[in-house]
Amino acid sequence: MPEPQSSVASSGSVDRLRNAFGGVLCIFTLLLIGVLAFSIRLFSVIKYESVIHEFDPYFNYRVTQFLSKNGIYEFWNWFDDRTWYPLGRVIGGTVYPGLTLTAGTIWWLLNSLNIPLSVETVCVFTAPVFSVNASWATYLLTKETKGPGAGLMAATILAMVIVILTMAVCFAAAAILIALIASSPTKGWSGRSLSLLDPTYASKYIPIIASVSEHQPPTWPSYFMDINVLAFLVPAGIVSCFLPLSDASSFLVLYLVTSVYFSGVMVRLMLVLAPAACILSGIALSEAFGVLTRSMKFQRPTLDDGSFTAGDGSSDTPTNSEMGLKEKTSKKNRKKDKESEGSSPVDHRTEEKLLVLPCGPSAVGIMLLTILSGFYVIHCVWAAAEAYSAPSIVLTSRSHDGFHVFDDFREAYGWLRHNTDADDKVASWWDYGYQTTAMANRTVIVDNNTWNNTHIATVGTAMASPEKVAWEIFNSLDVKYVLVIFGGLIGYPSDDINKFLWMVRIGGGVFPQIKEADYLKDGNYRVDAHSTPTMLNSLMYKLCYYRFVETDGKGFDRVRRYEIGKKHFKLTHFEEVFTTHHWLVRIYKLKPQKNRVRGKLKFKSSLKASFMRKTGGKKSPWK
Repeated sequence: MPEPQSSVASSGSVDRLRNAFGGVLCIFTLLLIGVLAFSIRLFSVIKYESVIHEFDPYFNYRVTQFLSKNGIYEFWNWFDDRTWYPLGRVIGGTVYPGLTLTAGTIWWLLNSLNIPLSVETVCVFTAPVFSVNASWATYLLTKETKGPGAGLMAATILAMVIVILTMAVCFAAAAILIALIASSPTKGWSGRSLSLLDPTYASKYIPIIASVSEHQPPTWPSYFMDINVLAFLVPAGIVSCFLPLSDASSFLVLYLVTSVYFSGVMVRLMLVLAPAACILSGIALSEAFGVLTRSMKFQRPTLDDGSFTAGDGSSDTPTNSEMGLKEKTSKKNRKKDKESEGSSPVDHRTEEKLLVLPCGPSAVGIMLLTILSGFYVIHCVWAAAEAYSAPSIVLTSRSHDGFHVFDDFREAYGWLRHNTDADDKVASWWDYGYQTTAMANRTVIVDNNTWNNTHIATVGTAMASPEKVAWEIFNSLDVKYVLVIFGGLIGYPSDDINKFLWMVRIGGGVFPQIKEADYLKDGNYRVDAHSTPTMLNSLMYKLCYYRFVETDGKGFDRVRRYEIGKKHFKLTHFEEVFTTHHWLVRIYKLKPQKNRVRGKLKFKSSLKASFMRKTGGKKSPWK
């Protein structure tokens, strides 16, 4: 009797030691995953300094600055008169406060601990910090479904997945990561949601929604670029969720199905698909590695006499005894046993025996999965370091003569901040409104909030109108400077010429005198010699291509790949005040209205009319 008791006690201590070691190893692995999720998002900071990315984050940064300076009470009651002039915007009632309050709270805590970091620095590192929390939240969710092994695998994949990596850099999509942590909805139903249920609705009836690149449906290559090998692992994860099927695994399958549909409608919603793909891919890899390593373990020879392998007949003895006992039980107990066996994980040797594979194929499978995971890591690190590390406000390119940096955006905003009056109004397309108010600190007519379609249509109509009409529209809005983005010299494709048709469509939706057909030649959008006179006389064409022929003598546009149509012209109502080094940003000033002596003009016109009546409309013979 003492020997069995001692063996049971020793086996119990071994199990406790194994569980304790497993818990410590799990915590250590989660810490490493956090370090990975944080560090892989710092390539931009290392290469380009601490810079906020994209366009929308500049509004969040500006609001966080206001919150840190004026407090929460002033923030909730803030009326911003520097945006949407002359309408303004009530910031406290129209902003989603989660990101702003989170960044402001972090800044306040750090300064309370005598760590004097700027608001910009806190905003830049908010997204990497919450990427760590998002990975840990993914681990907790997956652990509840398939255990800690699948949770660790899913957390590792989420830490590197590209679709979140592209946005969760330098305050770009920190709001999405915070929402993932808080697990609360942050957006309500609005007219934009109609594009989710009917993909053609926006393109037919709401051009301003269709004009946003994030609202376009994704292409098939974008799936393989963003989630890479996860596209092949997700089906295996779905199968694993059905073995066995539970409420938690059913939730994951439904989550994946709905996110796949919505991501196919709007490319921005790839962010919703990414966590589901990571969780199911983690489950698939965990199950695959579990089966393969278990097969290797069962076929390993042991030195103990009482041990048995997967092919021994001694393993059938406990199974037969258990079956004999089950036959003696009642129907009720048999039903309970079956339910407990169905709900419990596969941990009995008899059930493990069914999953054992030959040793050779198991080793090959482990090697192939390891290589596949290695390729995924290499792809994600390359994307983080090269493809998505450059901020949108700083452009880069490589050529035969080396690496080039185009810092024209900050150059232009710096000129506006230092060379214009504080109350001057700047007109541009709405894409650059947030950056202008945040970096130049000047009043804008429209910005990225796009809450007033009529106001945006007014700016689009001015850009599509002839110079005199555009001057009258901008002058009625008290505009003093007009800013345009032109990429024809350096080959920047996202300039205002490529966006011009959206200005025409949005403007024509409100003002019927603007017709898209007037800007198309045989159904094609062109700015060369075959372009329409309406296009060549529009304000956008003139502001972008003014003096462009002086650069090479031909006026060759590197984006459109042909020479422009109208090369030599002068501006009568606008004057060029600043053009950046690479001609990427051009700023023009409205010329003041000429003084007119109405009485004198009326007197001359009356004399001319009376002379024409007396002479019968004939010209004077002395002239």
